[in-house]
Amino acid sequence: QVQLVESGGGLVQAGGSLRLSCVASGNIFSISINTMGWYRQAPGKQRELVATISSGSSTNYADSVKGRFTISRDNAKKTVYLQMNSLKPEDTAVYYCSIATIPPYWGQGTQVTVSS
Repeated sequence: QVQLVESGGGLVQAGGSLRLSCVASGNIFSISINTMGWYRQAPGKQRELVATISSGSSTNYADSVKGRFTISRDNAKKTVYLQMNSLKPEDTAVYYCSIATIPPYWGQGTQVTVSS
């Protein structure tokens, strides 16, 4: 079993910033060999990819967040981050962390609310 715990969500005004963190624990020695990702789900919508970071630190972003969000990882701390700048009301969602193990694991999510 692997546990992922997200933190850093909250309420912010449009144009503001938040930094999300996701810490892995449990039956995992290292996250360094795994792709990790951030996803989000807004009310009434399907969960969607926000960003991923590979074991080699290659990154991939949804078009809607490119240039505003940055994903990074600290393998020693078993932590992946999502720096979110220039937030928009449409970024409001529950944000989930995931690790691409077999099977994949998900965190419980952290709420991000952006007011206009």
